[in-house]
Amino acid sequence: MKDDLSQVVLFMLDQTNKLAKQYSQKELDKRGAGITVDQWVLLKVIEADPGLSQRDLAEKSIKDPASITRMLDLLEKKGLIQREAIEGNRRQYMITVSKEGQKFINKHMDMVQSHRAKSLEGFSKKEVGKLKDMLLRIQGNMV
Repeated sequence: MKDDLSQVVLFMLDQTNKLAKQYSQKELDKRGAGITVDQWVLLKVIEADPGLSQRDLAEKSIKDPASITRMLDLLEKKGLIQREAIEGNRRQYMITVSKEGQKFINKHMDMVQSHRAKSLEGFSKKEVGKLKDMLLRIQGNMV
């Protein structure tokens, strides 16, 4: 018996994630933001928790360390983050959102919030709560 892949929950989650990223990327591109959805996520992780190591950033954003390094390089070139050397540590940097980066986040936050709201149109608060609980349970099963 063949699986109907379109009915496999993990496949559906992956497809949903891809559609959400495509939707958001189109909007970022329309606005001329000049960054990818993954770079936006990393920027928001840094804003929420400044000073994390690259390893911690990789863990929090579920990306490999090499991808994080490339994204940090790009975000730094765009002036959206700053990396400061940590005294006595030649391998780690204090990574923070720059003033320009904060302006960038503020400028585009309305679009992000609009996307979040659109993705949950037609769901009650109770349904959203249940969905979050179920997703957390799936994530817990995978670690």
